[in-house]
Amino acid sequence: MRLVIARCSVDYIGRLRAHLPLATRLLMVKADGSVLVHSDGGSYKPLNWMSPPASLRVSTPDEADAAEGITEVWTVQHAKSDDRLVINIREQLHESSHDLGVDPGLVKDGVEADLQRLLAEQITLLGEGFTLIRREYMTAIGPVDILARDGSGGTVAIELKRRGDIDGVEQLTRYLELLNRDPLMSPVRGVFAAQQIKPQARTLAADRGIDCLTLDYDAMRGVDDKESRLF
Repeated sequence: MRLVIARCSVDYIGRLRAHLPLATRLLMVKADGSVLVHSDGGSYKPLNWMSPPASLRVSTPDEADAAEGITEVWTVQHAKSDDRLVINIREQLHESSHDLGVDPGLVKDGVEADLQRLLAEQITLLGEGFTLIRREYMTAIGPVDILARDGSGGTVAIELKRRGDIDGVEQLTRYLELLNRDPLMSPVRGVFAAQQIKPQARTLAADRGIDCLTLDYDAMRGVDDKESRLF
């Protein structure tokens, strides 16, 4: 992983357009080809990014850009679309590279891991015609718990929690924003699934077009006798 702290401005050009004015930022270049732009706030969410597969080209500025103080131009081009990230660097304050080795991946607690496995095996709990694409679908910002296809052939990203709150909806929102940048995958819709979902999380999910699903863990494990329930 390459880490660069620089004074820079950033433009995302493609299906979506976004501009970050000149400021000091952290640029992360990962071995998988992804490039992320971070500020010193906003928790762990990058301000902008390019997901893999992508290529990074570093070039010298033209005369007009050089006159404005730009010393390097980074162009990050997505391999499967016209989307690109252009980073204009005016001053580089720090650079370091680190070999992080092979990551063992996220280790979930027992119940969340079981929920993921069980829902993958019982994917039609999401609806008739659903089929599993894969568990732990990796993105540049982390793994989507389950990626599935609905009865009409659309792609669905599922985020699983034991207790669903606003943070989980925010996490799924970031995954959806990233996945929908891929023209071969979009449109991708989201499902937020948990044993319990807080009312605030349901409200936020509905506002963002995300469906909610309450999971009965005991019933999924086959240890719940629905016939003997009073309620």
